[in-house]
Amino acid sequence: MKLATLRTPGLGTGRTVAVRQDEDAYVEVTGYADLGTLLAVPGWQEIAAKADGARHPIEGADLAPVVPTPSKVLCVGLNYASHIKEMGRDLPAYPTLFAKFAETLTGPYDEIELPAADHAIDWEAELVVVIGKQARRVPEAEAGEYIAGYTAANDISMRSYQFRTKEWLQGKMWERSTPVGPVMVTPEELDRDAAITTDVDGNRMQMGSIGDLVFTPEHLVSYISEIITLNPGDLILTGTTGGVGRARTPEVYLTDGQTVTVSVEGIGELRNVARAQAELPAVLPAGVVLPENAAADTGA
Repeated sequence: MKLATLRTPGLGTGRTVAVRQDEDAYVEVTGYADLGTLLAVPGWQEIAAKADGARHPIEGADLAPVVPTPSKVLCVGLNYASHIKEMGRDLPAYPTLFAKFAETLTGPYDEIELPAADHAIDWEAELVVVIGKQARRVPEAEAGEYIAGYTAANDISMRSYQFRTKEWLQGKMWERSTPVGPVMVTPEELDRDAAITTDVDGNRMQMGSIGDLVFTPEHLVSYISEIITLNPGDLILTGTTGGVGRARTPEVYLTDGQTVTVSVEGIGELRNVARAQAELPAVLPAGVVLPENAAADTGA
């Protein structure tokens, strides 16, 4: 089963509805404003399967983030063996965790803003775990029971900010910078060796398999739930595979007008156009001056 959150202009600005994706349409799950509110209800699988609400064409649909306002967005760094090697690091003994906020999420087809304050904007294709019921101190052997399904994300990273300090958060928490979607697939629909890719203007940048994950979704649910309670609709971004722009020689980053496409086999594509922030000066540390052509390089 494939589920999503659809923006519905006919219901008023900012209104959304939970939907099930059938072969030819998105079908409203009546009474649920988004997938997060649906997942919070016991028996959500049966409710979604039996839904027979209004139907909306798949073509041209305006999808919101799969879960627009999760209580938590947890992220894992350095979790694909290929990416760890390209960054020159050793395989970790424990997951490297950081967090995002609901405000960082954006729709699977929304534009990505390239901020004037950072000219090193990178892509990171990620598989995302969606929590289906409250989890606290869950054994790894039982963790699959707490996973509602999986979706995709592009962890757009502002690299200059990310590496200003040893903590990554400030490069990962920019508003409306993280496309999530297009749908959540229930676990039986995901091949655990599914391909994960990123293309920029049709050029393949990342190509891997989610089977390359160092820490599995079940391990992450167990590990994180030992630290904090996971709630229905919470998201866990599981890390990215090799091929990020920062690891290339020379480094390659997104520029104005480029289309970045992230795909996870069995889930679908995120397609986002990068747009330079319009006529706003960069906020830089004292004494730092941008090169004269920096604005032109980003289209600003």
